[in-house]
Amino acid sequence: MEFRIRFSGKSHDYTEEEIQTVVRTIKEAEPYTQGRHMQAFQERFAGYIGGGQAFAVCNATAALEMSAQLIGFEPDDEVIIPGHTFTATAYPFVKKGARIVWADMDLGTRVVTPETLAARITPRTKAIVVVHLYGYAADMPGIMDLAARHNLLVVEDAAQSLGTDVGGGKSGALGDFGVFSLHSHKNITTLGEGGVLWVKDERYTRIVPLLRHNGHTGFDFEREHYWVPAMGNVDMPELDGRFLMPNNFCLGEVECALGAKMLERIDRINAEKRARALTFIDALAGFPELEFHRVDTTRHNYHLLAARMTSGRRDEFMAAMAYQKGIQCVVQYYPLYRYPFYQKIGMGQAECPNTDRFFDHMVSFPFHHWLSDDDLEYMLDSTREVLLSLR
Repeated sequence: MEFRIRFSGKSHDYTEEEIQTVVRTIKEAEPYTQGRHMQAFQERFAGYIGGGQAFAVCNATAALEMSAQLIGFEPDDEVIIPGHTFTATAYPFVKKGARIVWADMDLGTRVVTPETLAARITPRTKAIVVVHLYGYAADMPGIMDLAARHNLLVVEDAAQSLGTDVGGGKSGALGDFGVFSLHSHKNITTLGEGGVLWVKDERYTRIVPLLRHNGHTGFDFEREHYWVPAMGNVDMPELDGRFLMPNNFCLGEVECALGAKMLERIDRINAEKRARALTFIDALAGFPELEFHRVDTTRHNYHLLAARMTSGRRDEFMAAMAYQKGIQCVVQYYPLYRYPFYQKIGMGQAECPNTDRFFDHMVSFPFHHWLSDDDLEYMLDSTREVLLSLR
């Protein structure tokens, strides 16, 4: 059906300056991958989030898979992952041999906490994956303290939280690894796909480029003629005595040039979305049927605008919004342990009551950056009318 306001897969429109950046790079880039635009984007990205080393990749899933490779899971090693997240957070770790233990969320913030994570630590735990879901940064100082006490590595899935602040730093740059998404649904995007792997440890600076680009590297000796041996070398990345199978996870020059340009306005996009979210939330303060997570700081970028229906009438609300008002609200992030995929591999068991309670009553509103003021006002008025009709 046609919706007046659809739940779009495109978060924002490109400015004319951003479009011209793409056009100019198409004309001038040589080569179209692994060039100066990639280097510039990586440096700008690392500078924006506060240091470390950033590596541009084709998507955030690739970054998660490389983080799993770098951690190095042995048989029976466990990784703790939130049950409420997109599947790409989890299955790359399964591919690399880890067994998932599902962590519950805090019902108010919708993310994991030191307490929900601590309840899942066992002698076999090797790493924790923290997801800053909906654009809200989890308690990284507390989580890093927990990880230090148990000698665990921490991967931040900051796919939705670029630009948020917590504990004196940027989300995604407080753990051992940070993973960012530049998918078309995120607050900035590089032509539909893209991602960044951030690493804290300088040991990975040499390894990740090989891991990302087919094991390709320069020769470690001076060549008399540039064509003998031909091209460059291909080697197996090695870390702590382990050999890592390389991948092809590169991000092209055009996408990198656009990503560097879009970083110039990520803070403005986040601020505009946060202001709109707070306006929407505050306007519905008289409707306790909808429970939002209200945060008036840069700890939340409101990548998404989600609420929990406390009345138990979520499906009736969504049906009225869709079929009477033409507004496409959605339900997101099916608990991963409920999926056949994870059940078939023996990872379908979980004790996540808050996750189940939230998901079974959650609703996510269309909240892309390009939503017009008129559309936002119409959605607000429609929400009020539908809620009143259900009382």
